[in-house]
Amino acid sequence: MTAPTLTAIVCTHNPRPAHIEPTLASLAAQEDVPPGTAFILVDNRSDVALEGRIDLSALTNFASARIVREDKLGLTQARIRSFHEAASDVLVYIDDDNILDPHYLANVAAAFAGDDTLGAIGGKSIPHYEVTPPAWFSELGVSLACRDLGEAPLFADWSSGEKVYPACAPIGAGMAIRRVAYAAWVEAVTDDTTRSGLGRRGTDLASGEDNDMVLTLLGTGWRVAYLPALSLTHLIPSGRLTPAYLERYVESSNRTWLQVLDVHGIRPRPPISAWSLPLRRAKAYVAARAWRSPLARIRWKASCGIFAGQAKLGALR
Repeated sequence: MTAPTLTAIVCTHNPRPAHIEPTLASLAAQEDVPPGTAFILVDNRSDVALEGRIDLSALTNFASARIVREDKLGLTQARIRSFHEAASDVLVYIDDDNILDPHYLANVAAAFAGDDTLGAIGGKSIPHYEVTPPAWFSELGVSLACRDLGEAPLFADWSSGEKVYPACAPIGAGMAIRRVAYAAWVEAVTDDTTRSGLGRRGTDLASGEDNDMVLTLLGTGWRVAYLPALSLTHLIPSGRLTPAYLERYVESSNRTWLQVLDVHGIRPRPPISAWSLPLRRAKAYVAARAWRSPLARIRWKASCGIFAGQAKLGALR
């Protein structure tokens, strides 16, 4: 099979220099970059335009490197723009706080060249914390887009007819996606204002677009995979380890998770009436004893997110 062409893409909104600079340095340090590989930095409505402020001159290992501006705020909008800007067979999404293994792009190309059933792939995302996490953080079970599923490749598809979200599904950090598979998702969300709002947008911590992309691929017959040869370091700033941030994160994530599943005909929980939300939240507050500790309050907020998602079930249909 012919080796695919690649475009490496960073979508960013008001990036922190201390994070995006190591990200770009890791791209400049990529070894054996496939010929013709391009790089696009999508400036998603940063308060001050990034053109002229971000230096891409070190990316000499790429056939081209440029910045494009997308003024519609939201990660989904930035990704749609990148799809139309890129002309390659495969798009590789790198967060603006990811440091790639030096062979990341070469391994992406090899994986797609060796298996034409793969629609999207991802790998290890190893956290590097700016500060030591609170003692209770490990009990929370929140990944913050980090994971290590071991040294064995894992694959998933829906050929059995059972529609479940696979544990080995690629996460957004480092996800590589085949253009012909990706096109179905882009077409589906472009004119769907509700569905296109399921992803990160400015300070809104909704995070459903990665799941929506994976489910769309599975539903159209593609396989997805976790490949341990794809490895990156994910820089986690101190602000993402605060109780206030984690409360917002789990609430938004749980709400959008149920909404995304519903789009694809998966309902692990029944719909509920919106009028019941205050009572459910109050009962969950007492049940979780949310006043006792930051961990208890975050778990309560996670339940509130589930209730909010249940109240919205069916809204996307």
